[in-house]
Amino acid sequence: MQILTVTQLNMYLRELLDTDPIVQDIWVEGEISNLSRPSSGHWYFTLKEGESQVRAVAWKSYVARFSELPSNGDAVLAHGRISLYEASGQLQLYVDNLRPAGVGELHLRFEELKARLQAEGLFDASRKRPLPELPRRIGIVTSPTGAALRDIENVLRRRYPLAEVLLAGCQVQGAGAAETIVEALYALYQHDLDVIIVARGGGSIEDLWPFNEEIVARAVFASPIPIVSGVGHETDTTMIDYVADVRAPTPSAAAEIVTPDIEALRGALSALLGQLDTAIYQRISESEMQLGELQRRLAQRAPLARIERDRQTIDHLLRRANARFQHQIDLYRARLDGLSARLQTLSPHATLDRGYAIVRRAADGQVLSNADHVAPGEAIEVTLREGSFQATRDAAPASSKKPRR
Repeated sequence: MQILTVTQLNMYLRELLDTDPIVQDIWVEGEISNLSRPSSGHWYFTLKEGESQVRAVAWKSYVARFSELPSNGDAVLAHGRISLYEASGQLQLYVDNLRPAGVGELHLRFEELKARLQAEGLFDASRKRPLPELPRRIGIVTSPTGAALRDIENVLRRRYPLAEVLLAGCQVQGAGAAETIVEALYALYQHDLDVIIVARGGGSIEDLWPFNEEIVARAVFASPIPIVSGVGHETDTTMIDYVADVRAPTPSAAAEIVTPDIEALRGALSALLGQLDTAIYQRISESEMQLGELQRRLAQRAPLARIERDRQTIDHLLRRANARFQHQIDLYRARLDGLSARLQTLSPHATLDRGYAIVRRAADGQVLSNADHVAPGEAIEVTLREGSFQATRDAAPASSKKPRR
């Protein structure tokens, strides 16, 4: 047997509690009493259940995270760890999370499922798909009699009546609702849709719980089509909000997210048409200028234009040739005139004009330049300036040679 001091005993008990995994991560349900909120910001209270109770403390850093501020008498679900306060030897629950007891179990299930699905990658942003800009066919999973459907239809008619809507009705709360939601989803997966809206109106966490079920979350994850979650009001969060490609705060907002505003489209289309008209006019003007330039260049290079230019060149060359030829003719003519003048001077006729005569032998027409070339009695022909006659030499002429001196 071992003897321990009080301090040793308290230390031993604290170490036992601190190493016990059950009491180091535990939820405790009970009623708050003796709640104290000193200026330090820490909370001290007691959790009671019938005759049983446990002391609890929540440090200031955790108190700031509590979504609700409880009061004495409230039934709560407190999360934390059990340890021993050595100074007083009291067992204490060190609280790091506090929720109303009515929904504590559901919140616990929600957080556990959320952590598991997140670890599997169902919430990864990398798998989120963009929504189509101009959806042709929109699927809706909701109650066929609920206000959510009417709100969605009103928004679609107002914003984008061009889209075709395909409804897959389902039960949105109560027992068996999760199964009908899954059936509706898989029914829509068989159609050629551009986007799917999963929606219902607001309600308590119990009312919205079918959209927190694992089978619904996995069905949304398996969708081949982008899904928009529009469940509850803006402050409500369900499991499919994390799995869906886009979360909308309300069903109406979901309808607005998946559709463009047709009036905005008309305005944008009108602006584009104006830009198109301007671009076409500018293009036509540029094309006309280019065509004019091409026509000018084509006209310069066209065969007919070249023929005309060649004709002009030929005409020019012909004029030069004619001028040069005429010049040559003039030169030859001048030379000819000069030669003609000289020839005229040397011509026998010119000699005849001066009173001389040309004597030819009548027999052969040979011009005689010496009297000795004519025999006595031989016929001769004498040509004068005007006319000619025949004669006969009678006797030998006296010697024509002059005596030498």
